[in-house]
Amino acid sequence: MSRTRTAIVVGGGIAGPVAALALRRAGIEATVHESYATTADGIGGGLGVAPNGRAALRLVGLDRVGAPMNAIVLQNHKGRTITEIRQPMQFSWRADLYRRLYDLTLSQGVEVHHGHRLADVRESDTGIRAVFADGTTSEEADVLIGADGLRSTVRRLIDPQAPQPRYSGLLGFGAQVHGAGLPPTGDRMYMAFGRRAFFGYQSFDDGTGVWFANLPHPYLTWQQVRRTSNEEWLHRLGEAFARDSVLALELLRRTLPEDLITAGPMEDLPHVPHWHRGRMVLVGDSAHATSPSSGQGVSLAAESAVELARALRDLPHGQAFAAYERARRARVERVIAQGARSNSGKAAGPVGRVVRDALLPLFARLATPEKMAWQYDHRIRWEDPVAA
Repeated sequence: MSRTRTAIVVGGGIAGPVAALALRRAGIEATVHESYATTADGIGGGLGVAPNGRAALRLVGLDRVGAPMNAIVLQNHKGRTITEIRQPMQFSWRADLYRRLYDLTLSQGVEVHHGHRLADVRESDTGIRAVFADGTTSEEADVLIGADGLRSTVRRLIDPQAPQPRYSGLLGFGAQVHGAGLPPTGDRMYMAFGRRAFFGYQSFDDGTGVWFANLPHPYLTWQQVRRTSNEEWLHRLGEAFARDSVLALELLRRTLPEDLITAGPMEDLPHVPHWHRGRMVLVGDSAHATSPSSGQGVSLAAESAVELARALRDLPHGQAFAAYERARRARVERVIAQGARSNSGKAAGPVGRVVRDALLPLFARLATPEKMAWQYDHRIRWEDPVAA
């Protein structure tokens, strides 16, 4: 059996470092190549990490992620509580999770190269090389793993006809507010279906607060969103919540323009036909991006990275890629579909709002721990062998 000994990981965000750490635990030497010349410190908004994701992160040496967010209190535009959904989540800033993973990766001896934007690959019977935009190449490795996100170059190299991300109809914004002036919400995050937009917030004992907003809007790229000033976006968000009796306006008023995070379009990838070809394979958002509304993006990426490493530990790369896809595809596409349904409720019109608000208590009764166990109770048994 031809054992995988080395790997090139393209992408240094979240999935890439997790994949490199998992590969290292599997006895496979990995190097990470990131297109940006600098680290991603301070970049990105807040995110939820589910129990299944935390379990996968523990397998690569990362524990204690974020602050408890064990319930979501759903409100309507009048500020009336519709229902409360219990869920064992942790809230984390993406930048904090990134930095901890980055530092852990370096401490484990994994090389991380910046300024390496993938342009092409050179594949042979014995290995594969990454060709970068500046004309340099990587050392030859046994496999190449694409952890390069929604607009993955590796996905295009595997399949030039691969689908593009699907826009949800929502733009994402958020911020951390110091001196929020709100009573602590404990382990609860409050989310409100406004007349024209969706808003969520959580406040902590130290006086800080975090909020996010999903604004229905014609499609804009992240770069186009950034061309509008933060002051203007705060103004537009204020207009969207002006007729609502929720805390959005208060938190927007306390947000400094320089603290506003413009996350850009909320997108997903409902079905990527080809996850692998030859010595290349996809992991994380490059294979199965889910909307932030699912609360499972980071968790699914971590799971997939660990499962891929297990498969490459036990099987030749061709069989390993197939076993990895069998283990992951149905699960991730089910979560992606659920996230898409959540997005549709956030952009509901006047009639849809009435129907949605009426059905939400029923949804809460269905979203019991038993019903959600397929998501949250999923655990990867690292020591179990992977069958072809």
